[in-house]
Amino acid sequence: MDIYAHTKENCDPEQWQPLSEHLQEVADRAAGFAEAFNAAEWGRIIGLTHDIGKHSKAFQNRLTGENKKSADHKGIGARLFSEWGGVVGRIGAYCIAGHHGGLPDYYGTEHGKSLEKLVQEAAALPDGVANPLEALQPPALPFALQHPFEAAFFTRMLFSALVDADFLDTERFMDPEKSSWRVPGPGLEELATALDRRLAGLDTSGPINALRTEILHHCRNKATLPPGLFTLTVPTGGGKTLTSMAFALDHARRHGLRRIVYVIPYTSIIEQNAQVFRDIFPSGSVIEHHSTFDARRCFAQEGDNARESAQARRHRLACENWDAPVVVTTNVQFFESLFGARPSQCRKLHNLAGSVIILDEAQMLPVKFLDPCLRALEALVAHYGASVVLCTATQPALRREDFSCGLAGLDQGRELAPDPERLAEAFARTRLVEVGEKSLEDVADMVREREQVLCIVNTRRRAARLFELVRDEPGAQHLSALMCPAHRTERLARIRGMLRRGEKCRVVSTQLVEAGVDVSFPEVIREVAGLDSIAQAAGRCNREGESRDRAPVSVFIPSEGIPRAFSTQAGHTGSVLRTKGAHDPFSPEAIRRYFKLHYWLESDRLDEKSILKKFSDVKGEWGFRSAAKGFRLIENTMVPMIIPWGAAAESLVRDLRYTEHAGAILRRLQQYTVQIYAHEFEALEVAGAVEWIADAWPVLANLEWYDEALGLTFPEAPRPEDFQV
Repeated sequence: MDIYAHTKENCDPEQWQPLSEHLQEVADRAAGFAEAFNAAEWGRIIGLTHDIGKHSKAFQNRLTGENKKSADHKGIGARLFSEWGGVVGRIGAYCIAGHHGGLPDYYGTEHGKSLEKLVQEAAALPDGVANPLEALQPPALPFALQHPFEAAFFTRMLFSALVDADFLDTERFMDPEKSSWRVPGPGLEELATALDRRLAGLDTSGPINALRTEILHHCRNKATLPPGLFTLTVPTGGGKTLTSMAFALDHARRHGLRRIVYVIPYTSIIEQNAQVFRDIFPSGSVIEHHSTFDARRCFAQEGDNARESAQARRHRLACENWDAPVVVTTNVQFFESLFGARPSQCRKLHNLAGSVIILDEAQMLPVKFLDPCLRALEALVAHYGASVVLCTATQPALRREDFSCGLAGLDQGRELAPDPERLAEAFARTRLVEVGEKSLEDVADMVREREQVLCIVNTRRRAARLFELVRDEPGAQHLSALMCPAHRTERLARIRGMLRRGEKCRVVSTQLVEAGVDVSFPEVIREVAGLDSIAQAAGRCNREGESRDRAPVSVFIPSEGIPRAFSTQAGHTGSVLRTKGAHDPFSPEAIRRYFKLHYWLESDRLDEKSILKKFSDVKGEWGFRSAAKGFRLIENTMVPMIIPWGAAAESLVRDLRYTEHAGAILRRLQQYTVQIYAHEFEALEVAGAVEWIADAWPVLANLEWYDEALGLTFPEAPRPEDFQV
């Protein structure tokens, strides 16, 4: 009897894929992927065993159509590995048990069938089928497992190698044309040449540019250091984006590393940064992977919204497993993949081995997941040949000695910048001014008194209320995430023009303007928040040293009360500002004091969802699926609402109604999409303001709810606990 792995529609069995071929192909691919972390033999035997259960008569009859019922093929392989015993056996068992439905928990939960139950219910290996593990000893581990978390993380990396290998071989057989679209991007040497060409054209005149050049050269000279953990502490305006990329490319080429993964905390600026890199590097070098319409993302074929270009196809496929020289992604995508359970999430993880991982704005790591995030970074550095660069203007206190009671923290990273204390002083262009408690009316008066000023408050609702108070003033502008990205881009261009021409420009914004937005005001007013946020706000002030004196950043305490989501950070800021001997609240020492206090007082929340506890069992009885459910950096479910703002968006919405190929249209509509909370969406639906296209994509049908100055508005006030930027 011939044994098959996959069938093909409308093809004779002679054209089906033999199981022996599939097992060998997956074994070879998985071994190649796992070789990046010295576990090739593990990858090979897991690949050879993952579909061994397809030998069963029930599964073969299902392929031929004789049996319509589902036939499990994972349990047999999982059981064979379990028979090895101990943690070593469970490593392989988890991988095989999860290669379709996702990594399971060991014990039965509401999250799907447990590994324990799957193994118990597994059928025996069919007669005449050789056990591929029978004559084998468990392969040597590539490193000593000091803690159960390291074993669980190794399992996750092997699982990644297996599921990517399985998917790619299945695709090769089922869809050869699609498989042919997967082509490697340019080599790192070519990227380095392109970056050098860009850097050679930078202006080096003047004291600020001279400092930027010094930082760049000093950082690149450290690229010869062995792979590991690095910090890059460069003040706002110091050129850390291109400097960190230059270090990463030099470091990768020197040590044979494979790719650059650039991780950004904000979806609001990821496209901006990705475009910077695309403008520098050759076509096919950069993929941009984040959650907005994630499954349907692609580039539009020129002149045809419905077609997908060859470049778009390659980009879309590379997003599946991050097989590209440069990956630009978000904190959410990066860390939720590291703790995810689904094969689609985990496919990319093996490509982190031997990579340079740059965490931009590292101070934005979420406190309640800080410990698991740091443990994952630590594992990538210690055992998977990765270099991690914590890249910030305000380096947080993440050293082990900064934590009490043996809590989280990292070994001291090697600093890439030349003398961060001196740089902070040299780039200092602002001073913090405490103005005490103010009502919104008082703050509005402060805005009116200044001809050019940026005022940042903590919530969308407060920003809208404050803007209404100054709306009639000359040059009044508003920025909020309730404006679609195209609208915000247009508004920022207008604001930059007003500033450049010396016109009156009074801007009220949420904190979305604080990081990655290139604007420079002579003065900033900021509602009290975390000191890191205030320092980021200060980065929008006197950026190029337009004023010789340090420009004021006025911090006020709202008389209406500090929103709950910001009260803890604001309290820590107050403690630092009251510290005796503190002379510059924006100095590196003050920022370190803030973060040390912040983490120390929040020590009981550094793993709020007990993620690490799910991987603490020494026998390998772990909770992959329940950990994935708990690890959500953004817990509130957001709904993407398409806004037909302007003629271009209206045309795209019309095309969306009638196309059979929505991908490219949806990609372009990202620029006209606002993320809102479920209760806000429901309020718009009740008001009859939502049109569903193809029962899949909600479009704002009544533009009276979209204000040209404020963005999206709602029939009823949002709940205070859901206020966000």
